[in-house]
Amino acid sequence: MHRQFALGTFLLFVVLSATRFTSAAPPNILFAIADDLSFPHMGAYGTEWIQTPAFDRVAREGLLFNRCYTPNAKCAPSRSCILTGRNSWQLEEAANHWCYFPAKFPSYVETLEKRGYSTGMTGKGWAPGIAVDSEGKRRQMTGKPYSKRKAKPPTTAISNNDYAGNFRDFLDAVPNQEPFCFWYGATEPHRRYEYMSGVKKGNKKLSDINQVPSFWPDNDVVRHDMLDYALEVEHFDHHLQQMLNELESRGMLNNTLVVVTADNGMPFPRIKGQEYEMSNHLPMAIMWADGIKHPGRTIEDLVSFIDLAPTYLEVAGVDWRDSGMAPTPGKSLTPFFGEIQAQPHREFLLIGKERHDVGRPNDAGYPIRGIVQGPFLLIRNYKTDRWPAGNPETGYLNTDGSPTKTEILNARRKGRDDAHWQLAFGLRPEYEMFNIETDRECLSNIADATRYAGVRAQMEKTMNQSLRTEGDPRVLGNGDVFDEYPYANTRERKFYSQYLNDPTSVRAGWVNPSDFEASVPKTP
Repeated sequence: MHRQFALGTFLLFVVLSATRFTSAAPPNILFAIADDLSFPHMGAYGTEWIQTPAFDRVAREGLLFNRCYTPNAKCAPSRSCILTGRNSWQLEEAANHWCYFPAKFPSYVETLEKRGYSTGMTGKGWAPGIAVDSEGKRRQMTGKPYSKRKAKPPTTAISNNDYAGNFRDFLDAVPNQEPFCFWYGATEPHRRYEYMSGVKKGNKKLSDINQVPSFWPDNDVVRHDMLDYALEVEHFDHHLQQMLNELESRGMLNNTLVVVTADNGMPFPRIKGQEYEMSNHLPMAIMWADGIKHPGRTIEDLVSFIDLAPTYLEVAGVDWRDSGMAPTPGKSLTPFFGEIQAQPHREFLLIGKERHDVGRPNDAGYPIRGIVQGPFLLIRNYKTDRWPAGNPETGYLNTDGSPTKTEILNARRKGRDDAHWQLAFGLRPEYEMFNIETDRECLSNIADATRYAGVRAQMEKTMNQSLRTEGDPRVLGNGDVFDEYPYANTRERKFYSQYLNDPTSVRAGWVNPSDFEASVPKTP
């Protein structure tokens, strides 16, 4: 059960103490992030059609978080929040996907490297986008890349990166007595998948899935798609298990802070790239044998990705005020490491988005701001005349191509089913509000319900006050600046006009050719 729903203010800019852990050697940090994985799709949460023994071990020997959220449910902006401790609307261009990352914002990895940490990464770091320093030199925002080791993948769609092997190479390169900070960024379960691999290579059965979200059709195609996703989640977990074993064999595991999560929800319609419960709510577990008292606990408090960078700097003994990093609204998670706290970590958290993938006229985004508080999610869609998943005639580019997407599109085209299309791709009202405790799929919009009018008004007031305090251009009257920032992938810039002028002149490799509509569907 959630804590009692309460309204109030919270301390926006925190001053972090660097004294809590200075008596012992600073811990190593292993951050493991999957690419497109939704809560609760880990075994520790009770999901039976995905096997994740490594994540489950981290949860069992550490802390399992039940209410962890990204502020922005898309690869690059979500990772920007993790790295800086700031909400995406505080990061200028980095609020957008495929951006030029501002040189003015250091990452926690760059900061720890200056403070004596060996840093490294394998797989996907901050991406996609372009990040250079003030002199034009490419930044290593997640550490020095280690990618030499390759391994035969279990399917044709899974990366051949031997993540665990590259982690071993990194450990071999770390000087004795020097703490390390490593970013394990799997590219799984990002699409594409090898169709039916979950059944054929993962020995899974369609009946393993106990429930298909009701905003998709429940048929064999969709269930295969979900099981193919499950197999890729297990690949991510398999390499994490090898990394934990390697640390244990070297006697380094006890003093390593291990954090496991994902950047945004699963790459399916109405989830990745949106701002609903299953878009932003993510799995997270943390273990640190030397630093966490009373392991095995489940944390019900709201936590945000902006809380991670303050946590890392605090355990490393770095005072945020002297770190060179921009001010953060994040709150260190270290109170959870000690005695069980009586007060909630935060009363609410904020979510939102600007431009993700292109495909609208003038590369415009789909601006959203939202607040999660108690059992409620309140969303404001600022531009309701825009298509939330991208324009139909350019393939709904903010929804990755997939068998599930194709099923929904074809069902509408053949006149069999408009309902699933409307939920995934149709126009939306300005305000949406859901009781995410009873309606995780966000299907019953209660924004206009009289009984919730007072709660909605207070939540909107809290959201707007907080966004103003954080300097969000969207609520300060200059939100168009996010659309004016250039899309960093120059080949796809102005995609909409390029495609309409000559469909052969531009290509979107993350969707299927059949995703493009010959005509714009009629809307209710």
